[in-house]
Parts: sequence; structure tokens; C-alpha cells
Amino acid sequence: FRNMGAAISFTEFENRAREFAAYLQHDLGLEKGDRIALMMPNIIQYPVALYGALRAGLVVVNINPLYTAHEVADRIADARPRAIVIVENFCQTLQQAQQSFAIEHVIVTGLGDMLGGLHGAFVNFAVRYLKRMVPKWSIAGALRWRDCLGPGANSPFDPPELSGDDLAFLQYTGGTTGTPKGAMLTHRNMVANLEQISAWLGREEGSEVVITPLPLYHIFSLTANLLTFIKHGGTNVLITNPRDIPGFVKTLKS
Repeated sequence: FRNMGAAISFTEFENRAREFAAYLQHDLGLEKGDRIALMMPNIIQYPVALYGALRAGLVVVNINPLYTAHEVADRIADARPRAIVIVENFCQTLQQAQQSFAIEHVIVTGLGDMLGGLHGAFVNFAVRYLKRMVPKWSIAGALRWRDCLGPGANSPFDPPELSGDDLAFLQYTGGTTGTPKGAMLTHRNMVANLEQISAWLGREEGSEVVITPLPLYHIFSLTANLLTFIKHGGTNVLITNPRDIPGFVKTLKS
């Protein structure tokens, strides 16, 4: 993956996802079949959290970070996740939404947390204090993303027994027909989709680069951009804010 001037290799991705899976299992006590919500734009933390959760046998519930507090409250009240990974920019929304259903484990990350060194620290400083994009929030017991990877590195990971019939995602969708409903997607569903896409692509493994401005919490980008290009060993350029057209164009040129 490449994102905001930083990059992560497949080896690093594998290691971070395993660490997070171990943390979810041994530090938070989450078990196969428990639900975990992801409320993030396109940043490196998203695929790491996603693959860590799936490896731990959890069911992923994607939540649009631009939802209102009422919309978030509806999703979490229906899905009942035990944990959530959320970018700090949207914690105030979650704080308001949790008045109807409190999530047991809230893991908070800054946009720059996986960009590395001074670059990541500067991005977090700019977002918090220069651009003032992080409204004040207070969630009791909230955990920090960076603290979740370090402890996980020292914990054993016990791969759960998963079958094609086990749930992988509870993906909310509704179009214009009313309140979104959770589509139950099994591991077999997702593997079948990837096999179909692979048969159509016919691309050389490991040589492709995909630009991902569409949000990964949406099923199209999740399947066509994220899962497919991991399967084929491609490089995925994550666009965090596609509405920043000058920045988007600059990324395309690079």
C-alpha cells in the first residue's frame, strides 16, 4: 500500500495484521463470530485492521465515517459490535451515537499513525491543531491504535477454524429503499467473488498498480480494489480525501 507519502510492504502488512489479530484475541478477549466495526477513510490502518479481524475469525461491520450520529447509532444498535476501530476525527460522532448502544472496546487512530516517524507525527499535528479537523471528544476507556500493535507482537496468535459458511462481513446496504439492512456475506461469498474477478482480469501477478479513491467501506471498492489487488500482489494507492482534487492529481502524477 501507498498512502500520503508512506508505503507498507506485503511483509510489513502481514506482520501488522497478525499482531492486531493476536491483540484482538488475547488482549481484548474477542472470539470467533464477534463483530468489529471499522469507521475509517482510506488509510493503511483500514486493511491492517480488516485482515487482522478476519484472521481472528471476527465479522467486519463497515461504517461510513461521514454518517451522522443517528445513522451510526442505527448501525451499531443493529450489528452490536464488541469493538470498533475509528479515526479520531469522527470520535465525537461515535460519542453521541453510543448513547443508545455502548461499544465495549473503542480503538482510536490518528490519520498519521502508520505513516512513520516525523512525517506521521506532523500529519497528526496538522490535522489536530492546524486544520482543527478533530472535534473534542471523550470516550471512557478508549484505546490507542499504536498501543494495540505493540502488545499484539508479544502475544501468540491462534488461527481459528473457519469454514466457507462462516460470516466474514455484515455489510449494510439499502439504496433508496429505506433503512439499510445488513447483508450477511460469508467467506465463501468473498472467495467466489475474487475467483470471478480473477478469471476476468487475466493480469500478470505482482505488476499492477491500482488507484483507490472510492471508499473501502463500500462493497465495490472493498472487493474490486482492496481484496482483488491483495490477491494478485498489486500495489494499492489509497486516496484518503478524493475531494482534494489538486492533491489527488499530485498523487496520480507521482
